[in-house]
Amino acid sequence: MAVPVPPAPHFSPRLTPHQVIIRPMVTEKGMHRANRHNAYTFEVVTAANKTDIRRAIEELFNVEVEKVAVQNRAGKMRRSRTRRTSTKAWKKAIVTLKPDFKINLF
Repeated sequence: MAVPVPPAPHFSPRLTPHQVIIRPMVTEKGMHRANRHNAYTFEVVTAANKTDIRRAIEELFNVEVEKVAVQNRAGKMRRSRTRRTSTKAWKKAIVTLKPDFKINLF
């Protein structure tokens, strides 16, 4: 009987690690999460998936990633007088590192 083999992780060939990460989210909640839970928050490109984000963080910061959580943030409606527009939708990644590793953002 054949044993099923899981498919290999899919990497986006068009995204390099420097293109995946847009910026770290330096907020009060993010710093609390980093100090207490060793989890760091980044704004990432909307085309990136969890494996792209994991690979980018490991290559850029020389750390080992334990878990990646992703949130797709919807753009908010804004208005000015009679005009209605919306802000851009963006993607947020919360990256939890293994206990032995840290990222120095400052």
